[in-house]
Amino acid sequence: MQNPFSQAQFLLSCAQLTQLPADDAPEVAFAGRSNAGKSSALNAICGRHGLARVSKTPGRTQLINLFSLASSARLADLPGYGYAAVPEPMRKSWGRLVGGYVEQRTNLRGLFLIMDCRHPLTDYDKQMLAWAVTARRNCHILLTKADKLGYGASKTTLLNTRKGLKDMGSSASVQLFSSSSHQGLDEARAKLTELLASEAGVELVA
Repeated sequence: MQNPFSQAQFLLSCAQLTQLPADDAPEVAFAGRSNAGKSSALNAICGRHGLARVSKTPGRTQLINLFSLASSARLADLPGYGYAAVPEPMRKSWGRLVGGYVEQRTNLRGLFLIMDCRHPLTDYDKQMLAWAVTARRNCHILLTKADKLGYGASKTTLLNTRKGLKDMGSSASVQLFSSSSHQGLDEARAKLTELLASEAGVELVA
């Protein structure tokens, strides 16, 4: 099957919401805790090694990086969160930038929320999910690094995450994913295609 995201190209980096393109091109944003494998997941989905840089200093990049697609849609790589060494002013800056984007960006069709399958639903993940619920954003969760767990452990994590989401009142969909083994890759691409075609600000039922 042809990869619809293979022609993704870096477009620009934005330090402020006012620097984002002023058009109506649909966007899906990738968000997640630093070290959860967000950039690796984006690269795997696009089939473009090195498209999104895998930072050697987690939590330091405080920019929204946009990537254009052949369909005129875009992917947004949001700054990672939850890294302990990040100073408090930078944490607040992250909250203003990412929170503002999730709540205000009219182009946004949904979120791909990246969680390490060994440490899902951290406090920061729950904050992102709360923003998504408040803004009525579609949300799909990738439980990354699934190859690090055995079959039984990964399935248990998937079920427990679904229960946790239900308890939070979130209708986010969730799947197991591995950038290295490509587990769940076709499912992730299909979901991304679905989100880009959806309407803005209308939460889908998983």
